[in-house]
Amino acid sequence: MKPINSNTKIAVVLKENPDALEAIISLSPKFNKLRNPLLRKLMAARTSIGMASKVGGCSINDFFNKLEPLGFTIDRELPMEEVSKQNNIPEFMQNISTDKVVELDVRADIESGKDPLTLIMNAVKQLKQGQILKLINSFEPFPLIQLLGKQGFESHVETINDNLVYTYFYKQDGNEIKVVDPSKATEGWDEMMQHYAGKLETVDVRQLEMPLPMLTILEALDTLPNDNALYVIHKRIPVFLLPELTERKFEYRIKEVGDGEVYLLIYKG
Repeated sequence: MKPINSNTKIAVVLKENPDALEAIISLSPKFNKLRNPLLRKLMAARTSIGMASKVGGCSINDFFNKLEPLGFTIDRELPMEEVSKQNNIPEFMQNISTDKVVELDVRADIESGKDPLTLIMNAVKQLKQGQILKLINSFEPFPLIQLLGKQGFESHVETINDNLVYTYFYKQDGNEIKVVDPSKATEGWDEMMQHYAGKLETVDVRQLEMPLPMLTILEALDTLPNDNALYVIHKRIPVFLLPELTERKFEYRIKEVGDGEVYLLIYKG
């Protein structure tokens, strides 16, 4: 078994020994999120032991003491070059000036069930040359990072604690963004539902916290047979998801039923 150190990703630890999951969770209640397979898949691949210790309010040695009895070889000597690599800061964040940072806190909106997308997109569009958007949130906004990244925005994430995450967005040349117009996808709903009658798989993501709805849908699509369609029950039109579907060669139809209820039909193009 390859030695682990503070830079080792949690995903590597879990792959080496699945029993490490319960050992890690026992370190802090904040690690209970790892029980969710989707969140575990997202968080474990991006989080090192060192980063996780800060989030969980425990020490790196606490991790090592839990993992060593499971057969892990511990490398407690962390080379300085590895430290600098772990704390790699993108160029746009170096020597950052506070007057160039535009803050947007969306925690209250998310807690009240509102979709902060309009607020975020408006803030991005209003950025002046050289300005950086600092998004204050309670989780890493993976879908947003993915969406803006494909449109030329750099990003940097700082996890302050389990309920506070800063995500910085910057685009060197302009701040124009393109968002898919979902209105065209409302046509032909009944025809497509009839076409896939008896070949539907259903997921209901209305009760899931962000970013789980998008991750749940994408995971379901990974195993969807080519001649079947995925029927999604959602609270809102998932604007972040739509460009990802197009990139993955999926077609979709949308039906807005009422306030807080939207249906999607997703199938291979």
